[in-house]
Amino acid sequence: MTANRTDRGTSVSTVLGRRLGGELLKLREERGLKQPHAAEALTSSVAKVAKMERGWVPVRDPDIRALCHLYDVQEPGIIDRLLKLAKADRERRKARGWWNQYPELPDMVEYVALEDIATSVRTWQFSLVPGLFQTAEYARALAVGNGVWEDPGQIEPFVESRMARQARLTGERPLHVWAVLHEAALHQLVGGRDVMREQLERLLETTQLPNVRLQVVPYSAGAHPGMSSAFTIVSFADPGALDVVYMDTASSTLWLESESDATHHSGIFDRIARLSLAQRDATNLIERVRREM
Repeated sequence: MTANRTDRGTSVSTVLGRRLGGELLKLREERGLKQPHAAEALTSSVAKVAKMERGWVPVRDPDIRALCHLYDVQEPGIIDRLLKLAKADRERRKARGWWNQYPELPDMVEYVALEDIATSVRTWQFSLVPGLFQTAEYARALAVGNGVWEDPGQIEPFVESRMARQARLTGERPLHVWAVLHEAALHQLVGGRDVMREQLERLLETTQLPNVRLQVVPYSAGAHPGMSSAFTIVSFADPGALDVVYMDTASSTLWLESESDATHHSGIFDRIARLSLAQRDATNLIERVRREM
């Protein structure tokens, strides 16, 4: 678990790098081997192995294969997952996208950079509309209402970056999004009635995209497993293969990077989704709330 990307000299600890390093570390320890054994197999230094296991450096495919041979990993599925994870991390490190224009928003930069190379996201929100679906006025009202900005001048870059993210919903490589919202998010008057009416109209437009699935947990669902926190599961291959979990709290952003964390939150998301209205019924509810606005 960590707050965001960390820099140390010329090395960078990334979310995907830490996920990969954690899996390699687990495989090594399961075999009862030490870092010098891995260094010998790679004909490299112990320091390099330590950096690999902590996610500080990109990992080459030959190194993945050499370590799998050392750790007696023969299952093709495990090796393939590690190779895909290493490739995704290398792509993330090389990426120089539009998000780098916003150094004043460091927590946002790491998430958006990962979202840019992701294949899909599953997000659960109980008090607000997901950023990928927000209008500019809604995003601006959220930022103002948040009240934590030390420099009010950061609000507009925040809104701009949120709008830029939405390009991933269309184009040649559209991001697949499965969003589940609580009904409360539809009624909360963020920015007032006019802003919310426009925001609900945007939600209805978004449901027309073939790569978007939107569901709503109604008030009538009662207690459910998502009441304690909102979260987003970011996938870089088939869901469940290469997942990391993102959580935005009142004081920090958290990444849950282990396979067990991803599996746990996938289970929670599935249970929430089963309590939700199907997209058609959710759309009818959104339309009804919009008319009431």
